[in-house]
Amino acid sequence: MSGLPIISLMTITPLLGAVWIWLQGSRQDASAATRVGLRFTAVTFAWAALVGWQFSAETSGLQLVEQGEWVPTLNLSYHVGVDGLSLLMIWLTTLLIPVSLLAARPRNASHHFVALILLLETGLLGTFTAMNFFHWFLFWEISLIPAFFLVRLWGGPKSAEASVQFFVYTFVGSVGLLLSFLALFAASGTFEFAQLAEQARSGALFASIATYLGWEDIPIKWIGVILFSLAFLGVAVKVPLYPFHTWLPSTYAEAPTGITLLLTGLMSKMGVYALLRLIVPVFGAQMQLLASPLLGLAALTIIASAFAAYQQRDLKRIFAYSSINHLGYCFLGVFAIMQSQDLDAVWVSHSGAALNGVILQMFQHGIIAGLIFFLIAQLESRSDGLRDRDDFGGLRSVVPVYSTSLGIALFASLGLPGLSAFIGEFLIFKGAFGLTKWAPALSTIGLLITAVFILGVIQKLLTGPMNKKWDSMPDLQAREKWVVYPAIALILIFGIFPQLLIHVINPTTLQFLAALGGGQ
Repeated sequence: MSGLPIISLMTITPLLGAVWIWLQGSRQDASAATRVGLRFTAVTFAWAALVGWQFSAETSGLQLVEQGEWVPTLNLSYHVGVDGLSLLMIWLTTLLIPVSLLAARPRNASHHFVALILLLETGLLGTFTAMNFFHWFLFWEISLIPAFFLVRLWGGPKSAEASVQFFVYTFVGSVGLLLSFLALFAASGTFEFAQLAEQARSGALFASIATYLGWEDIPIKWIGVILFSLAFLGVAVKVPLYPFHTWLPSTYAEAPTGITLLLTGLMSKMGVYALLRLIVPVFGAQMQLLASPLLGLAALTIIASAFAAYQQRDLKRIFAYSSINHLGYCFLGVFAIMQSQDLDAVWVSHSGAALNGVILQMFQHGIIAGLIFFLIAQLESRSDGLRDRDDFGGLRSVVPVYSTSLGIALFASLGLPGLSAFIGEFLIFKGAFGLTKWAPALSTIGLLITAVFILGVIQKLLTGPMNKKWDSMPDLQAREKWVVYPAIALILIFGIFPQLLIHVINPTTLQFLAALGGGQ
């Protein structure tokens, strides 16, 4: 480790903020704690900007690497770094955390509320930069703890049940992930992602596991499938993927809206990130073996969640299911790539398009979903907690700035050309159709239903007869515009100039595909 440890400083800054707020204790109310929290998030954002400044988009592989011995007797090292995928997730995290702090706070919020959000930021940043499973898993679990308490202590009337369901589901998934990688460590002697991937590509890893566990009578490919299934459970629950999604609607609905913003905008991305960083490089052969059922799960996730969103009236539940739907496209793109891993020009072209689309979808969905839930929070604060789409109507004539902002966010979520989500979804389907036909064709049903329920929200909420109950509702205030306008600007800029992001992630994508092809 040499030079300024920018990544470590960035990761620890919000933790220091959380400790500072806790030490101040009852001497500050939630508003004062929020101001302190925003200062620490501003410093964290500055570190993330410095990471981006020093990052070379022309270079593939890890950059700004920090590595050193941690527990030598167990062959554990502290190893962090960034590539194009990590960089976008870092930027997304440092953008959305202050937005969450600025969203409408629960009435009983205290300094603990702000401190837990900062602790969650440290867990997220550590997850997106760690390159060794041991401390990656520590950050993965650290993020679970504040999320549980934020839902449990400041959620709605059924928050106790929702938070327990959230914790149990995600904890069980994490146990499966941990057991799988403990088996890999026992056989390989390393937790390093790169070394595990290299041993998996050479074919030595799962043969070693069979010998270590005394499973010589079991075909090696099925040993790999067992370990893949355990690891994949942690990812499937976190995003979530059907049928592991049942914790999500109640948790999103009961959580304070600012926390729902983080659950959908950031924590769901942890699952897709883990799929790309951990699961695909190590379990590529197993995913190829199970490609058809995995593609079926992706299509089911896209279609079923779209129909579920269509059936909802609660705005938070509508966009909870919508988040599952949009992240289902990420699974579709990855699983389509894993059908075959032949490093020829056709496969690289289609797989590159799909993978670039997946990474763009992760980033753009975070911004769009974050903006939507922020605007829902403002609606709740103006209506004494109401959020049924039928409670409103004709808001465009009362709060035109709010209505225009929400309309842009909803059309972006719909994937309208010229707005940021379009290019990610387009690339995913372009690549997936080049690799397989039936799953993306089936998934287009989800696109159609998504259009129906989003247009339904626009019609019920913003147009039609005005509900006289809200004729004095205030429009967006200056503080709220400081959040909304930059988000809309990003949606427009990246919708018109997506190459600004593709330029950053494409070298990472090509290296990722070269590693997959090299395993064949």
